[in-house]
Amino acid sequence: MIRYQNRVALSSILHKEVHRFTRIWVQTLVPPAITISLYFVIFGSLIGSRIGQMDGFDYMAFIVPGLIMMSVITNSYSNVASSFFSAKWQRNVEEMLVAPVPNWVIVAGYVGGGMCRGILVGLIVTCIAMLFTDIQIHNIAVVIITVMLTSAVFALGGLINAIFAGSFDDISIIPTFILTPLTYLGGVFYSISLLPDFWQGVSQINPIVYMVNAFRYGFLGISDVSLTMAFSVIGTFLLVLYSVAMYLISKGIGLRS
Repeated sequence: MIRYQNRVALSSILHKEVHRFTRIWVQTLVPPAITISLYFVIFGSLIGSRIGQMDGFDYMAFIVPGLIMMSVITNSYSNVASSFFSAKWQRNVEEMLVAPVPNWVIVAGYVGGGMCRGILVGLIVTCIAMLFTDIQIHNIAVVIITVMLTSAVFALGGLINAIFAGSFDDISIIPTFILTPLTYLGGVFYSISLLPDFWQGVSQINPIVYMVNAFRYGFLGISDVSLTMAFSVIGTFLLVLYSVAMYLISKGIGLRS
């Protein structure tokens, strides 16, 4: 059972994080909705009508899970990266480090805030998707578990990025040069079974492939990878990133002047 003071600290950090992005919802929630709407119009309606079906499903229905997951990934990551770096830049993190609060509470508070934003944006995108196609759910448990784990993985990634960042420009390097390419090459817009054997093998080292396919299985019941393998990869990344984040904060790496 969590001690009372830890519950208070965790709820305080989480409340601050949620209030932070909901207070400026025009900047944090509306732009992703507009961007994804353009994806639906361009890739779903215009290009999708020429492509036809993908793995036995209408192309619009095929890309919906991937686009939802893409919005969850980017928003979970960016929320924690920007928020934690701002706290580090303003010296707020140093106050938390000297307070009688376990490091896991700090990690859980920031990651929880990132998950809230990522999942909320995912729900908004899902509602928008209903305007373009019929949403069907094959396995609701897989959908919920996948989106929760994936959101946590990238929220932790954003936290680690913020710890090492030396300026506000540094928190955009990973999303621009690593996260965005991996997302677009993660099977959001296509089935990796369409790729030549060599590129199918290359795609299997991309962790986002497993996240997108597990999420797509929850909606459509199809996947390019084993569901067991997908959850194993996601779980491994979650444990590794959590361990790294805890180590960095416990040692004060990138946090103490």
